Amino acid sequence: MPAWQTPKRLPVTTFETSIGTCGLVWHEASLTAFRLPDYTAALESVACGEGIAEWIQTIVTRVQHHLAGDWQDFSDLNYDFSETGDFPSQVYDATLRIKPGTTCSYGDIAKALDRPTGISRAVGTALGANPWPLLIPCHRVVASNGKMTGFSGPGGIKTKLRLLALEGAQLSAE
Repeated sequence: MPAWQTPKRLPVTTFETSIGTCGLVWHEASLTAFRLPDYTAALESVACGEGIAEWIQTIVTRVQHHLAGDWQDFSDLNYDFSETGDFPSQVYDATLRIKPGTTCSYGDIAKALDRPTGISRAVGTALGANPWPLLIPCHRVVASNGKMTGFSGPGGIKTKLRLLALEGAQLSAE
């Protein structure tokens, strides 16, 4: 089990957004996890503003703005990839390049990594374990035919669709 899933005593803050209570977990100067609503209830939180580092306060504000329609690019954040492994870290880095309002396929991520599209399932597995959903926008990755496939965050595909709609993505109805 990755360290970000274990009950360590890392600093945590939860905060309100337009879609519910989200959470950030960090260590020193890097993010170890982000939690979407429904995954924050078990977090023992330090209230925002009470000794929270300025860089964390800034991320909180950026997430709130993003979820309110002022899209943010989170590729500049310092993620702690030490527990993810080499391949997932590469997948996350490639996923950070997908801009709000756009989507790409699991195969596109494989191609971006100079790997055969046949490793699309491995890309999906890495994204399914993404400790930073929304910030590393795994919700923007869809099947090669445009269909919405798995989303490991709370609410599954319904949440994925909601996040994509918030970002103005053009989605096809079936």
